[in-house]
Amino acid sequence: MENQVPLNKDAYIKMMKQQFNDSPDLICKTFESKHQTIIIHFVNYQVKKDYLERDLLEPLTTSRRPWSVHDLQNKIPLASSKTENSIKKITNDLIHGSVSVYIEGEPDVVLFALPNLESRALNRAETESLVFGPQISFTESLVTNLNVVRWRLDTDDLVVEKVILGERIKSEARIIYLKSLANDENVNTMRQRLTDLVVDEVEDTSVLSQLIEDSSSSVFPQLITTELPDRFCNSISKGRVGVMLDKSPTVLVGPMSFFEFFESTEDLYVRWNMGTFIRFLRFLAMFISIVLTPMYVAALTYHYEIIPASLLISLGQSRATVPFPPVIEALLLEMLIEFLREAGARLPTKVGQTMGIVGGIVLGQAAVKAGFTSNILIIVIALSALASFTAPSYLMGSAIRIIRFPMILLAGAWGLIGIVFALSFLVIHLLKQKSLGRPYLAPIYPLELRDFNDAIFRSTFQRNVKRPKYIMTKDKKRFDKTKAVEKNDVDPV
Repeated sequence: MENQVPLNKDAYIKMMKQQFNDSPDLICKTFESKHQTIIIHFVNYQVKKDYLERDLLEPLTTSRRPWSVHDLQNKIPLASSKTENSIKKITNDLIHGSVSVYIEGEPDVVLFALPNLESRALNRAETESLVFGPQISFTESLVTNLNVVRWRLDTDDLVVEKVILGERIKSEARIIYLKSLANDENVNTMRQRLTDLVVDEVEDTSVLSQLIEDSSSSVFPQLITTELPDRFCNSISKGRVGVMLDKSPTVLVGPMSFFEFFESTEDLYVRWNMGTFIRFLRFLAMFISIVLTPMYVAALTYHYEIIPASLLISLGQSRATVPFPPVIEALLLEMLIEFLREAGARLPTKVGQTMGIVGGIVLGQAAVKAGFTSNILIIVIALSALASFTAPSYLMGSAIRIIRFPMILLAGAWGLIGIVFALSFLVIHLLKQKSLGRPYLAPIYPLELRDFNDAIFRSTFQRNVKRPKYIMTKDKKRFDKTKAVEKNDVDPV
């Protein structure tokens, strides 16, 4: 049973100190008069001091009449107030920026929310940069992020549900969806997975996605994490369910299909033919990134006959001094690329960019001159690395880079048969995956041709009448097609 607020002031002060382990950050102010004793507690630096002094301390100290719990809630000029009689709940509110007012002899404590929220200003997105469209990104403040979403989705149809995550360290989360669009099963699945979590704490939405996704053992992400408000709001307006977490600059969206990880909101801001071309370019880059290096290894190890004669002479001259078989050579260079990428990401921005460019050129040239590798493999590895960076989703790009390593090993062991085996295993794996219980390879499996214009390519807005079928939205149509194509010109006078 939770400890209740004692009626004696000394017992109350002692109990509060024990809850905070005698922390010097817990500030205790005692005001005594001939009528009563009032004790105020707050955590230093967690509350707005100007509001505390002006709107709470000044009325309490200047009044000559006794205060009651009812008077505190109705006569103090602060909007957010409530009463509690549980010491544990009072402690939790104090940690989150509330001020407690205890009147000796009263069984309840009045809590005023005066949080001093630290947040950075809205800035440009770092990991999902855009050329066209809105440039702002989410911040670590839940309040700021909710304001941005409500500003973009200006409708009373927007539903925001509060969920508390973490057993030891609490984190506040929000489930966000449009009531008239979001499928109830999707909403219930997301809500159940969040409420069923039994963990000490949830550090970030990227951690949360790993905890609630359908298959945590898969290398592929099943829920999109994004820092772009326009991408989040666009997904919500399509009938998906989003999750925000306090202190996290990214948000979650689901259900998602595999192909939507290669979409960017920038595809909507350019003309449909350009958007389609760029999207196909990303799919082609993904395929090149996965198979180009394994094909090089397979061809040089087992299948010289598939290489043109003129190129075969050049390859032979280039590899004449290389002491390693193609599979070892490819793996070493792939590891070198990964070392450069990781080192560039960890160093300061200017130093990291310089080190990545200079390091790649110097090490590549030195490796070729030393006979460590061939010129052609340097080109193949560079193309594969560039192709993997075209994915708008960082997590999907990382998954593609990881897939290359087992494919290179299989190509070195069995040649083209190994590559075919790896690709078959990859397709079977993707067919088995789900996102919030929905098929991951939609609209390819199950086949739904009308959804191709939303997932595989980008058609004109006038043709994009229906929402994706696999999301199972309540309202299937975006608009009336017959009215959308009407173009009534103004008659000349």
